[in-house]
Amino acid sequence: MITAQQLLGIAVVLLWLTAVVGTALAVRRRWNSQREWSRKVVHIGTGPVVLWAWTFGIGRELAIAAAALVTLATALNHRFRLLPAVEDVGRQSYGTIAYGASITILLALFWPLQPLSVAAGVMVMAIGDGLAGLVGPQLISPRWSLFGQTKSLAGTSCMAAASFLTLIALRGLAMASGQAAPASSALLLIALVATALEQCSWFGVDNLTVPLASGLLWQSWSG
Repeated sequence: MITAQQLLGIAVVLLWLTAVVGTALAVRRRWNSQREWSRKVVHIGTGPVVLWAWTFGIGRELAIAAAALVTLATALNHRFRLLPAVEDVGRQSYGTIAYGASITILLALFWPLQPLSVAAGVMVMAIGDGLAGLVGPQLISPRWSLFGQTKSLAGTSCMAAASFLTLIALRGLAMASGQAAPASSALLLIALVATALEQCSWFGVDNLTVPLASGLLWQSWSG
């Protein structure tokens, strides 16, 4: 049975996602030539949903079902472009579908007993990769191409730094709530692994590999 607290949590999550999509649409209208920006707003804004779900005690079945439905919705949007602000980036990518699938898998593996393992995977992808995609193209730095995807020193450095700081913040949250967490040195390794996997991003596959690796490593290296 869904409790009043869980219903409140569902309402908060829906309001949050509505605000994220609304912001993405506004960004798309204001900076129409920067198609990646609106997509990254959704990418980054989706991450904290896991923390909201944990805060309000949303149960396993409901969380997995919601993530699966969102993944299905992103697949339909990818096919029919119902919300171009989420998908239209001028290149062939299944990243949003892979992102939803990775969240669904992490929930199935760890929710609700190890919520920070889920959060680690999702937040590294949301914050680290999201900021890298925004910062990298804006700064002049050495660039290279892997599997047809352009990478830069600025974007890669941003991915590593943002991922590590995100994991440090989650470790602090774990300590405050009595949850197990990896040591700081292990968090650095997780951030570096995530950064390495992000280099291989053809068709958006990094949206699957980065969250899963980060979540699994967090769980494996927690004390």
